[in-house]
Amino acid sequence: MHKVKFISQRITRSSAISIKGKIEKVFPLFGAFEERKWADGWNPTLIYPSEETMEEGTTFSTQGTIKQESEFLWRVSKYEPTHCLVQYLVSTENRYWTITVKCDKSGDDTTVADITYTYIGLNDLGNRINLQSLEKMYVQNLKDWEQAINYYLKTGKVWKEV
Repeated sequence: MHKVKFISQRITRSSAISIKGKIEKVFPLFGAFEERKWADGWNPTLIYPSEETMEEGTTFSTQGTIKQESEFLWRVSKYEPTHCLVQYLVSTENRYWTITVKCDKSGDDTTVADITYTYIGLNDLGNRINLQSLEKMYVQNLKDWEQAINYYLKTGKVWKEV
């Protein structure tokens, strides 16, 4: 019997969202722990370092979102606050992906955030999960993120979807 060789798939997608706020206030909201302020249910568990801080190497975990993956392991792989750039490397036993956020000024009081997800499967299941995850993440083209962050900046509260 001839075994079919596994072929890893790489898929990527980007969106730009517009945030009504100065870049100095907006960029930090894409930090691992600041995201709690606007993302309903976001609850990272710090692994490294010993205090919640943003720097290259900061490592944390979150609960998985599907039954085949109970935990996501996250690492800040790039952190360039002077360029308003952060990148996360996220992994499970089936796949890994990067999330890259680059913020730029757009006028005096608006920030545009370019967000790119790039997934790579480590096995056939990972390839399938990646396709589903990318579709789910971009079902609103990240306008749900835009709405939640703008709501937080306006009210100081987390947007709760009904």
